[in-house]
Order: sequence, then structure tokens, then C-alpha cells
Amino acid sequence: MEEAFDYMIGVSMSLSGQILPLVGVALGAVASFLVSSLNDRARWRREQSVRWDGRRLDAYAEYIHAVKELAGRYQSIAAGRGLVTGPAPLELTAEVLAELGSAEARRSALGETCELLGDTDTNTASKTLNHCLWRLEHLARGVPMEAEQSWDQAYAEFRDAQRRYLEYARASLGVTGPVNQDVTWPLAWRPVTRSSRTE
Repeated sequence: MEEAFDYMIGVSMSLSGQILPLVGVALGAVASFLVSSLNDRARWRREQSVRWDGRRLDAYAEYIHAVKELAGRYQSIAAGRGLVTGPAPLELTAEVLAELGSAEARRSALGETCELLGDTDTNTASKTLNHCLWRLEHLARGVPMEAEQSWDQAYAEFRDAQRRYLEYARASLGVTGPVNQDVTWPLAWRPVTRSSRTE
């Protein structure tokens, strides 16, 4: 009977001696699999982030260039109507209207791409920028509006909206710091306006 008991203890110790290493190997394999999966997932997320950040940067840049191009055209039209001095005056002809229509369609399409890729703050800033741009268009073309506003006021609002858009776009790309510091244009470098010229 004692021999049977000793045999049972020996078998039980022998089994536990075999099971513990197997459990250790199984736990090691599971841990290795989990760590490998987490690393793969993190690498995939980094690659996706880099991929989408590049596309987001392109979309933001193309959109703001299209907006700036339209604002420049509207400023030239405003100069042609005597609302502002500075840029080469542009007469509002059928050809110019067709060019503006094409440029606006391009800006609109680029804006939709930004909406697909951009975050909420940047997309909201782009809507405000669009409204300011359309205000410049209406002033340049002489479209009657509810509230009167000078070109200078409207252009200052446009510039503020443009700056806010750039700030939000930079933040969504992870670029830190302000867009730029204020730099005063030296008076000696400014063009002489008609009112400041001596006759």
C-alpha cells in the first residue's frame, strides 16, 4: 500500500514537472503573440498617420492657394472699380467671369477634399474663410448686400479668417507655435499714395 502511495506521489510530481514547463511555454507564446500584435497595430497606425498627414498637407495647401488666387483676382476687380489701389486693375468682362467661375469651382472641389481629411476646427475655419472670400467677391462685383462695408474692412476680416484657417490647419498637422510673428513694413518701403503725394 505504501508502495502504491509512493508511486502515486511520484507520478503526480512527474506530471507537475511536465505541466509547468508546458504552461510556461504556452504563456510565453501568448505574451509574444500579444506584444507582436500590439507592435504591428502601432506600426500600422503610424504608417496611416504619416500617409494621411501628407494628403492632408497637400489638401490644405492647395485649398489656401486657390482661395488666395481668387482673393487676388477680386482685389484687381475692386481696383478696377476704384474700391482699392495697388493691384493692376481688372475689368469685369465675360472672359474674366468665366475664369472666376472655373477658379471658384476648383476652390470648391479642394474645399470638399479638405472636409474629408480635415478636423472639425479646420473645416469650420474654412467655412468662415469662404464667407469672407465671397464677401470680397460681392464687393468687387458691386453686388448689393444687407449691410454696407468698405473693401478695407472686408479684406481685414478675410486676412483674419485666413490666419485662423492656417493656425487650425497647422494644429491638425501637429505643427506647433504661431504661424508667424508680426513684422512691420518700414515706412520708407511703402508706396506713396495719392493723398500723401505733394503736388
